[in-house]
Amino acid sequence: MSKQKPELLQGNEAIARGALAAGCRFFAGYPITPASEISEILGRRLPARGAAFIQMEDEIASLGACIGASLAGAKAMTATSGPGFSLMQENLGWACITETPLVLVNVMRAGPSTGMPTNPAQGDVQQARWGTHGDHPAIVLCPASVAQCFELTVRAFNLAERLRTPVIVLADEVVAHLREKVSLPAEDELEIIERRKPSVPPDWYVPFKTDGGLIPHLADLGDGYRYHVTGLVHDERGFPTRRPDEVEPFFRRLFGKIRRNFGELEQVLPMALDDAEVVLIAYGCTARAAQAAVRQARAAGMKLGLLQIVGLWPFPRRAVEKAVLGRRAVLVPELNMGQLSREVKRVAAGRARVVHHGRMDGQVITPDEILNRIREFF
Repeated sequence: MSKQKPELLQGNEAIARGALAAGCRFFAGYPITPASEISEILGRRLPARGAAFIQMEDEIASLGACIGASLAGAKAMTATSGPGFSLMQENLGWACITETPLVLVNVMRAGPSTGMPTNPAQGDVQQARWGTHGDHPAIVLCPASVAQCFELTVRAFNLAERLRTPVIVLADEVVAHLREKVSLPAEDELEIIERRKPSVPPDWYVPFKTDGGLIPHLADLGDGYRYHVTGLVHDERGFPTRRPDEVEPFFRRLFGKIRRNFGELEQVLPMALDDAEVVLIAYGCTARAAQAAVRQARAAGMKLGLLQIVGLWPFPRRAVEKAVLGRRAVLVPELNMGQLSREVKRVAAGRARVVHHGRMDGQVITPDEILNRIREFF
């Protein structure tokens, strides 16, 4: 794949560029630090392409508008931060149960509540998985560089359209506001996935019936196909049901389409793991500090490795199981009180000593901080 000329880009700008490259035709949002640059850029670029940008009255309406646009056939995205993400949870659940493809970008900041709007944190990891009520799967991608901001936004759209599900891009303030020199791929060389449309005439269309692949074909509302969409558990026709023989298969199908594609969704980046005696497991901006710590540790003769988690949810348990096996210790640095380390401990299940290293003062974890902590294991 050929690259374009190098550019100095901000993470949020790369997210906006990724959305455009993926074919985003609709954005609805409400300005919020540290995600506002995404709205600002798309507010200029989408109308220039004949697409729609709407600044809504709040985050609740923003995600609702994206759901409507997606059901009408447009690739849709919104972007927010912690307080707005909390407001979006009800509509996020509605998108999950109706299998509405869309992309939701959450640029994490320190919280809870208003918190510290301009300071970094990684406190929304569990909310991204469990924030809305009920039992449902989730796909969450976490960039650690400007290039990954672009790449994972394109990937989020592709996954959303192919699997008919909302996908969350979980960035953080540091990565979103970071500027790096990157060479983006040409848009016409990217693999862009479009949603599958029904191949039957409108009178034969059953909106939630599958052809055995677990993923129904999605007709565009207003395109001659009439069907019922509801937040209630529904049958293949889209109408509410409480019949056990319809309800249980419905939920098993929702989870099944994610489980069937787990191998593709399990996205990690290993670094110096082959002979590592101590392993770091990190994500987002903290993975950047971990990369530097590995290089410095290796130069000092310490066998340190890193497993960067890119696909946070579904949790990459197989990769983590392999990474922790036979190590002296596993250190999980993160800007919270242990949201990912709990998952690592659950998966490690006695295979290795897992230690959490958290920071909650609005500052980043540095490479030196990690090095000072791992010395106790050598």
